[in-house]
Amino acid sequence: MKTTHRADTVPVSGLSIYDLVHLGIFEDGVLAEIELIYRNILLGGEPGAGKSVALNNIVAHCALCPDVSLWLFDGKQVELGLWRDIADVFVGPDIDMALHRLEQLQSEMDRRYTELKRVRRRKIAKTDPIDVIALVIDELAMYSATMGSKDQQEAFVRLLRDLVARGRAAGIIVVAATQRPSADIIPTSLRDLFGYRLAFRCTTDSSSDIILGRGWATQGFNAATISPESRGIGYLISEGLQPRRMKSAYLTDAHIYSLVEYARQLRTKKAA
Repeated sequence: MKTTHRADTVPVSGLSIYDLVHLGIFEDGVLAEIELIYRNILLGGEPGAGKSVALNNIVAHCALCPDVSLWLFDGKQVELGLWRDIADVFVGPDIDMALHRLEQLQSEMDRRYTELKRVRRRKIAKTDPIDVIALVIDELAMYSATMGSKDQQEAFVRLLRDLVARGRAAGIIVVAATQRPSADIIPTSLRDLFGYRLAFRCTTDSSSDIILGRGWATQGFNAATISPESRGIGYLISEGLQPRRMKSAYLTDAHIYSLVEYARQLRTKKAA
């Protein structure tokens, strides 16, 4: 988690997934920016707390990166639907298609590791002629606990855990969000694999800890104490550090429509 003390003009035409991703601002006035390449991020919080606002900031960055293949999973087809036209893959409330796409990603991950082994490398680099794949899942519970059979739900979690655990060095980034931060939705074995975790207002102390981990609620980092009126306020934690209170930058629908059109132009130029 890196910090900057002033906001420079962003070279929009030159965004890369290897650049810092802007999320908002910390309570001390420092910009909240994360190095998402070779990382994954988990977001959680009750409906209306600001999870989707933060998620849209991440998707916006990825959309404006010609070096990113954007895979969007949205069980409700509401939050990520505005980005659908420029997504390389879009999966709605279809557990069979979700499993098919995760299996495809797993195969691609294995193929990339075979190639890295051949050239005696540990991870992909910015100079490689290969896209980073950003897998963005909004409302994780729809696929892991609501739709389909128990076997399908378990298969989804198993595939996702493998991608989160092994995908980073192969250029597969997972961004997952849920309105139901509970142990059955986010098992500890899955949560702890996310290098970044962002907790917005939760209903209970345990829900906050399910996202942040390590019993942070008893140490004063408790998303359950965030006021319902404080939309977009959350605690961001990265590996080895304490959580930091931040406020997400806000993108209106009009902003998103403009960004989608610009992203379309960037991706058209890349394909030409």
